[in-house]
Amino acid sequence: MSGSAGLTEPVVLAGREAPSRVLFGPHETNLGDGRALSGAHAAHYAERAAGGAGIVVTEVASAHESDWPYERAPLATECGPGWAAVVAACRPHGALVLAGLGHAGSQGSSARSQAALWAPSRVADVASRELPMAVEHREIRSLVEGFAAAARTAVESDVDGVEVGAGQFSLLRQFLSGLTNQRGDEYGTDRARLLREVLAAVRAELGAGRVLGLRLSCDELAPWAGITPEQGAELAAALAPEVDYLAVVRGSAMGAAATTPDAHAEPGFNRELCRAVRDAVAGAAPVVLQGSVVDPAQAQAALDDGTADLVEMTRAQLADPALVRKVRAGRRVRPCTLTNQQCRVRDERNPLVSCLGEPRTGHETTDPVPGGTGDGRPVLVAGGGPAGLEAARVLALRGHPVRLVERTDRLGGMLALAALLPGRERLGALVDWLVAEVRELGVPITTGAEARPGPGEFLVAATGSAPGPRHYASTAPVLEAADLLRAVRDRRLGEVVPDGPVAVFDPVGDATGVAVAELLAATGREVSIISQDQVIGTQLARTGDLADANARLQRAGVVLAKRSALRAVRPGEVLLADVLTGAERTLPAELVVHCGHRLPDPAPPPDFGASVGDRVAPRTAHEAVREGRRAAFALVRDLVVPA
Repeated sequence: MSGSAGLTEPVVLAGREAPSRVLFGPHETNLGDGRALSGAHAAHYAERAAGGAGIVVTEVASAHESDWPYERAPLATECGPGWAAVVAACRPHGALVLAGLGHAGSQGSSARSQAALWAPSRVADVASRELPMAVEHREIRSLVEGFAAAARTAVESDVDGVEVGAGQFSLLRQFLSGLTNQRGDEYGTDRARLLREVLAAVRAELGAGRVLGLRLSCDELAPWAGITPEQGAELAAALAPEVDYLAVVRGSAMGAAATTPDAHAEPGFNRELCRAVRDAVAGAAPVVLQGSVVDPAQAQAALDDGTADLVEMTRAQLADPALVRKVRAGRRVRPCTLTNQQCRVRDERNPLVSCLGEPRTGHETTDPVPGGTGDGRPVLVAGGGPAGLEAARVLALRGHPVRLVERTDRLGGMLALAALLPGRERLGALVDWLVAEVRELGVPITTGAEARPGPGEFLVAATGSAPGPRHYASTAPVLEAADLLRAVRDRRLGEVVPDGPVAVFDPVGDATGVAVAELLAATGREVSIISQDQVIGTQLARTGDLADANARLQRAGVVLAKRSALRAVRPGEVLLADVLTGAERTLPAELVVHCGHRLPDPAPPPDFGASVGDRVAPRTAHEAVREGRRAAFALVRDLVVPA
């Protein structure tokens, strides 16, 4: 295939035409009804199909009942009606719908199945430390039959095809890898045998007129025993004639964050790997680039330079379901911030998939869509942070006269400050998008002034937060993280941070404390970070950055004061106490940067209006955007002037 086709141009796979070369890939959603796909799934995929996605791959369904990797993981035997509903919702928009099929093997969980995990060999999983059973030939035959039966069910549901998962969380990848396959039989001497058998069984059910895709880990990032890029390219070349496309991914159990890392990884990080695979495949099958491709220009460049034939843009379409349609129309696309805060949902809370900047994602059946409803009472939005900007945007879209007043001289609030931190720069793109959208809607914006409602004007108070409590004695300088970032923004860091050692106090354990420590260490200062937890940045486990964040701190020379309570800030030092033993010690510090919780703006609540975002309870940017949006919809119901 030509590598110079347009991103929004159609592509033909197995005789079926997709309306664009953009793929919406399989991802965990927690939208399931038990282990079946739900109506929420259908709505979730339909929005991306309506937005121009060429191919929609549904959440991976376990092809065999032995697999139950997370609580709401779909099971193929229960997915027939759900697949049919997804097809009915997406086909009117032209998108091809493929059923994702897989088996997590030793990377699954026995907590729900109450049965031993399946694996090629008895190698404990590096994350769960659980020792699996080594499958015998009868289990292997049952697994192949399970994939065939799952494909048969998918065909009966009229899907356009199937994508077989041999990526990061996959028993099929475990058979391919020397890390996990130590067998002495034919499935060990020929590690690709099981995958070939599965592909053949699925193809037999699909026939020639439906798409067979393969998601293949071509670099396990473990060169001592795992699949290397050279081996991945050779394997892809051997398998390409058997499939209709190859989605090139990386990662294994050795690096859980490698497939969908946060913004610390370069967007499009798989470009070189994908190019090598495409060269090796030599046209035998179209190749899909995956790997934090969130900007349409980068996606188009990958097609232009021959890196890939199609591009997976899953997180980008979580952030903006209408991405392809907007690219066609030359409109601004809501940016993906690559924080993983809302779209990475395989954790103990079972949260629904969503997006930091697009809170409707994952809630398509319950959240309304902005749109004009006619005239309403005028609204004053006080505060130009993410909550205020989103409230102003939605109110203006609904036809209400809106003006926005920000008391400082800059828009964006805490989100704009957070964008100054290492690895958080893409938050600034969301601020820019919100500001541009509000301006385009004609909302008057005033900065550097206090908001005073006019006659009959409803007030939305989005005035943000103030410094929170400090539960330690202080007789020496303590600087709020927000004030530090304002100094960075204004290029006054040297004025507010002394040249001596600096201590970062992080009682929250999210991205802020770690990033502040990294920022200060990059200036050459001696830095320590203080946490009551056993591991620095514990909340980063949910975004996949925990291990990498601690490695970055170590490389930067940051002193990790773990399991430590901050008791006092004194001239030249801080006093710490071990949270378990109470033993006290000191660390040198000319300044402490406080990264604790904040409190709502203490201004009185509006007499005639609503409070949103940090003005209610300082939390995350996602919650600020969501509350600004929901407040706007609530106000629309209250404010519309009767005809």
